[in-house]
Amino acid sequence: MSLLKRAITWWTGQSIGTQLFTWRNGVKVGEDEQGNIFYASKDGKRRWVIFNGEIEASRISPDWHGWLHNTWDEPPTSRPLAHKPWEKPHVENLTGTDAAYVPPGSIRRPEPVARRDYEAWQPE
Repeated sequence: MSLLKRAITWWTGQSIGTQLFTWRNGVKVGEDEQGNIFYASKDGKRRWVIFNGEIEASRISPDWHGWLHNTWDEPPTSRPLAHKPWEKPHVENLTGTDAAYVPPGSIRRPEPVARRDYEAWQPE
């Protein structure tokens, strides 16, 4: 990534300022399955994440989200949460992508749906 781009943008990765702050004040706490790296300040009062790729908050799993927002004190690396067998794995928000949910009958579906419950009005 070019130095100028890193100096003025934050949505494509960490900026130079964030990187310097992390080097000076951060302690690496752990990493999730997507490659996002989680840090805490040396005094333990602040917590933050450096995203691997696009910065999108829904890419953080519920386990790490709870730690980031001080819901629990210990990170999932030292004390993993117990998951129920019926829980699905975490998936980021897919709205606006090709993988987004499209309900039956939507015009966004690639195949048209034949509707038998609707009869178009015809003028006489």
